[in-house]
Amino acid sequence: MNISRSLNRGHAERPIGIFDSGVGGLTVFKALRARLPGEHLLYLGDTARLPYGTKSAESVTRYALQAASHLAERGVKMLVIACNTASAIAMPALVREFAPLPVIGVVEAGAEAAVRTSKSGHIAVLATESTVRGGAYARAIAARRPDARVFSQACSLFVALAEEGWTRGPLVEAVAREYLHPLLEEKKRDGLDCLVLGCTHFPLLQETIAHVAGSGVILVDSGETVALVVEELLVEQKLIRSRDAKGDAHFLATDGAERFARVGSLFLGERLAAQDVELADL
Repeated sequence: MNISRSLNRGHAERPIGIFDSGVGGLTVFKALRARLPGEHLLYLGDTARLPYGTKSAESVTRYALQAASHLAERGVKMLVIACNTASAIAMPALVREFAPLPVIGVVEAGAEAAVRTSKSGHIAVLATESTVRGGAYARAIAARRPDARVFSQACSLFVALAEEGWTRGPLVEAVAREYLHPLLEEKKRDGLDCLVLGCTHFPLLQETIAHVAGSGVILVDSGETVALVVEELLVEQKLIRSRDAKGDAHFLATDGAERFARVGSLFLGERLAAQDVELADL
């Protein structure tokens, strides 16, 4: 990892700030780096206060504003909210507080991609219990396609499996089949053809989920979708760095640098050392 401490540069040279409640947003980080290798990336995981899914809306909004403020103070040119819970709850407050700084959330990007992808309008969303309960994906999809039918399924065990590095094998497939069974019944009856991975942990299990879902169902990865939206916005606002440049990566956590590095390595697919993670006090 090329870790840079010099993050306050000219406007286009500034980093993209990425915020998540923990390590799951590293799937978004990974997608951004793959699509935009010339961009500097500044990632903040609020590991001291995770999980956000069990917190009140007021607490989630307060935490998200504090984390975003920390990134803004470090001179980012854009905020990417990689936490589904924060995207579902705190986006209006974040957009209002940090305007004109662009703020992009995984929920809106995922919903947009689902609507573009689905031909039948029958879309399934796999997410955590709190995201499903809040209904943010269903609302975002309906706003873009009023005739859409959205089926949501909470898959909480997927988070634990991803953080343990268990992404394939008989156990993971059995869990996936249990979660996807009602959705596959909808597929048979009504032609469900799109499956949104509505948690940043879930792309690690994408291969198994795709196998269980079977042919005719296209998976939408919110990380890849966000990376495309970010690229389009950077080009539009003339904020993109040279594609021939090499971007730096900088990681912040609010607690547990060692665990962040260990679990984060699974999400990045490469070794991240504890000394590469700076502890931040929000």
